[in-house]
Amino acid sequence: MPSILVEADLPGLELVHRGKVRDVYALSAQELLIVASDRLSAFDVVLPDPIPGKGEMLCQISNFWFARTAHLIPNHLTGRAVAEVLPTGVDGALYARRSVVARRLRPVPVEAIVRGFLIGSGWKDYQARGEVCGIPLPTGLRQAEQLPEPIFTPSTKAAVGAHDQNVSFDAVVALVGGELAEQVRTATLAIYRFAAAFAAERGILIADTKLEFGTDADGKLYVMDEMLTPDSSRFWPADQYRVGTSPPSYDKQFVRDYLETLDWDKTAPGPRIPAAIIAATAARYAEALQRLADIRLD
Repeated sequence: MPSILVEADLPGLELVHRGKVRDVYALSAQELLIVASDRLSAFDVVLPDPIPGKGEMLCQISNFWFARTAHLIPNHLTGRAVAEVLPTGVDGALYARRSVVARRLRPVPVEAIVRGFLIGSGWKDYQARGEVCGIPLPTGLRQAEQLPEPIFTPSTKAAVGAHDQNVSFDAVVALVGGELAEQVRTATLAIYRFAAAFAAERGILIADTKLEFGTDADGKLYVMDEMLTPDSSRFWPADQYRVGTSPPSYDKQFVRDYLETLDWDKTAPGPRIPAAIIAATAARYAEALQRLADIRLD
């Protein structure tokens, strides 16, 4: 059975942030310990039921992509072993595959989103205004249609329980400055193009993905947090892709689709998730990890 961790418990380490999925501990002024829990969020609400093994799968696929994209942009990984920093008495096996020792960076306060296909909130914005994040798109596009070129469509970083809001690139410039905004956009598009080509060779379409960035004391940009996971991306099986409908997916869209059938206003507290939905979601995460990274976690 996969391990289950809802909240990290590391006595003696300072908890600096408990996010929707990740618990972050201070190790020093330069390093953090980031633990991926099995919590599941949807519509920016943390749901009451975990997905067993999810944190391990997220961590392992992120580490795979960090290694694959290191030639494009540096990432937050230090390479230091997790076992070296865990408090005495903590079950190392519970944390080994779901944790990383990372550089302590200053987060760039935007969600760096890139879309290669028209789906989700981008599809809704396009239907309403014919554009996404201020970027005009051709008329007549259909749901799930591939865009002529990938587009950078940032959003605000909402607190736990709040909803992210799509914003224009000009809004990002106003928030972080033109030079940093351009660096983030360039890096986001480069990572997406590389990953989309890699995944396509393995029968998976990456419809969109969300990245996070941070800067060090010298202003150098790093990609951080997670990368191209089923939590932060839409992964579609290429052989089941059809324009005009929301394709099946290897990500938490399966849970979102279930939640859309409920009488729930998408505010906390979230509804309980049936065991069958939990098991099917875990299976989709595991298949994405195996197909993309050739990793199986037993």
